[in-house]
Amino acid sequence: MPFQLADKTLEVLDRKFFVSPISYEGLQRIEGWEYPYEAIRETILNAIVHRDYMGAPIQISVYDDKLIVWNEGRLPDDMTVEDLKKKHSSRPHNPILASAFFKGGLIEAWGRGTLKIVDECKKAGLPEPDIEVNSGGISVTIFKNIYSERHLKDRGLSERQIKVVLFVKGKGSITNSDYRKMFEVSEKTAFRDFEKLVELKILKKEGEKKGTFYTLNV
Repeated sequence: MPFQLADKTLEVLDRKFFVSPISYEGLQRIEGWEYPYEAIRETILNAIVHRDYMGAPIQISVYDDKLIVWNEGRLPDDMTVEDLKKKHSSRPHNPILASAFFKGGLIEAWGRGTLKIVDECKKAGLPEPDIEVNSGGISVTIFKNIYSERHLKDRGLSERQIKVVLFVKGKGSITNSDYRKMFEVSEKTAFRDFEKLVELKILKKEGEKKGTFYTLNV
């Protein structure tokens, strides 16, 4: 049963809670995932292996912009959340279950679970997931790509504003001067566009006066 739990959970999430983005290669229809599949699968496997089975069940919360997986349990006394984001020793709360998962090929390497979650999110162009100790357990929050063209359109952005957000997503930042050159607009128009993007908390303003630039508000 534990071997099937992660995949069954993913199946339910995909069928009931996720909206699958659709693309085409020629005439072939391709359905993708809102979140990186391997990151979510690894998060659920981690929760199963490290859960305190005398406590509350694993809890999965799905929001418009993120997914949170929480399991009851705690980190070893000499380990911090930051340690989970770099190479670390593996000390599963349920070693027999972890060993069975490893022998069954569900766990690829000891101590790599949280690193894989972070890496898969980065590969997908998503913010680094949040890993926190709270409410007597450990939660992993994976953020959705809220900077997709479809999502930005849903928030009422103009084509020009969408293009600048996607530009910043790829390049890291943009200045008012860059924006004016890209779209051949006045300084006032550029300022007004940036003001709306900052107000919507999509971009954030950094620097002062001539050194001002804008980055994604991750």
